[in-house]
Amino acid sequence: MSENEGFETRAIHAGRDFVGETGAVTPPVWLTSTFEYGNPNGFDYTRSGNPNFRLLDATIATLESARFATTFGSGVSAITAVVSTLKSGDVVLAEENIYGCTFRLFAQVFAKFGVEIRYLDFTDPESLTKIEPTSPALVWIESPTNPNLKIIDIAAVAEATRAAGSTLIVDNTFASSYLQRPLELGADLSLISLTKYTNGHSDALVGAVCTNSEEWQEKMVFAQKALGLQPSPMDCWLTMRGAKTEAIRMERHSENALRFAEFLENETDAKVWYPFLPSHPQYEIARKQMSGGSGIVTADFGRSLEDTHRLVGNLKYFPKAESLGGVESLCCHPASMTHASVPKETREAVGITDSLVRFSVGIESVDDLIADLRSAL
Repeated sequence: MSENEGFETRAIHAGRDFVGETGAVTPPVWLTSTFEYGNPNGFDYTRSGNPNFRLLDATIATLESARFATTFGSGVSAITAVVSTLKSGDVVLAEENIYGCTFRLFAQVFAKFGVEIRYLDFTDPESLTKIEPTSPALVWIESPTNPNLKIIDIAAVAEATRAAGSTLIVDNTFASSYLQRPLELGADLSLISLTKYTNGHSDALVGAVCTNSEEWQEKMVFAQKALGLQPSPMDCWLTMRGAKTEAIRMERHSENALRFAEFLENETDAKVWYPFLPSHPQYEIARKQMSGGSGIVTADFGRSLEDTHRLVGNLKYFPKAESLGGVESLCCHPASMTHASVPKETREAVGITDSLVRFSVGIESVDDLIADLRSAL
């Protein structure tokens, strides 16, 4: 489809193919492990390709403004696919407030194979001067970061990475394809856990890597097949269904989250982070590269670990769970959940304290969500 068509139009119409003689408005789920040899579309075995993969690939590519997208069994599978391209002796420069599972993957798996990772605060302009002298194989950032919601100037990091002859990957999960498109800002790879805002219904696991590079696309297709990182056809179908409403959901997520963040900032003693709050330290950058603040609000209540656990346990509409991006609200205590694998001193050095809570604000009545937190407090 043409990039001139609106996001909503592309989300709904880009993935309608392989409908054959039926004319089905919604393509079916191809629940088959293998295909008869010599079929017109070249399918042979679902690990190396399935119509549902291809339909989702096409949809995500157009939504991320990419030439190519490759889907995987989860966001971590997508991370694994990218890191599997590295070799012993390679260095990765990463944002210090990195997703806990990414940290664990580097520290406990790929470090054994000689891949070195060095962490920087990419909100500090000085970090850009360290890229070229390091000669990294990859520069790895998130924006917004998980869970501190730091906003990194993607265009500035992309320029410095390009000058160093390196590759920039941006984890776009917290922003979503609707609110931010890293490739348009100069990134080489955009990685996204489609489990979150793209699917939006907490019922499927899928990840994707998007790029304009044929070389990287070939690497991702190889990793999907050779490492067995493929998604399930059913999960692809569910994510295609979710993508059709991504735009209107993201608008509501962003609207609700801003109201929720304003309540926390104005009526509680908590320290609050939300990209579209004027008090956010990178507010101007967020407004420049995102079209909305997304649905995550992070707050440090300054309480003991016991009191913080009691607070989240008293919430009615925010089940304590590790995921995010669904239509329902969730809350997470990063120190004991998503970032439990990160050493305590490392967590606290980047601001992940025992009293930090991450809220995934859903699309319920925001007045009910605010009342729920007020009661819990």
